[in-house]
Amino acid sequence: MNVLAKMIVIFFIGLLSFETQAQETYTITVNVEEADHNEGKMFIALYNTETEFLKENYKGAISPLENKGATATFEGVPEGIYAISVFHDENDNGKMDTNFMHIPKEAYGCSNGATGFMGPPKWDDAKFELTADKTITITL
Repeated sequence: MNVLAKMIVIFFIGLLSFETQAQETYTITVNVEEADHNEGKMFIALYNTETEFLKENYKGAISPLENKGATATFEGVPEGIYAISVFHDENDNGKMDTNFMHIPKEAYGCSNGATGFMGPPKWDDAKFELTADKTITITL
């Protein structure tokens, strides 16, 4: 009886491990170009849902600027649909500064060159599919 119980436990452990095989993950490298200067930092955000786009990032990075550009790498990203936004925190205060009408005063950009009309860029314009390692260049 003891051997039978062990065999059943081993069977179920094997079955569970088969079901929970590791999902393939990829790397996204983001290159930001054409900042006005090297002062401040570049905030780079990766989003994985439309509802959280430009609100709550899935992964984020803060990168120093060099040669008027910055680079961030996001590793271990599962296959799926994503979007990226960046902004140049020129005065290094940790937030995107806006004027009284909430129009950004600091340079920003999104994946696919998405821009907003009378508002922020849209998820549908910025989204891309990740099925392999990817390098994305965003020009400010």
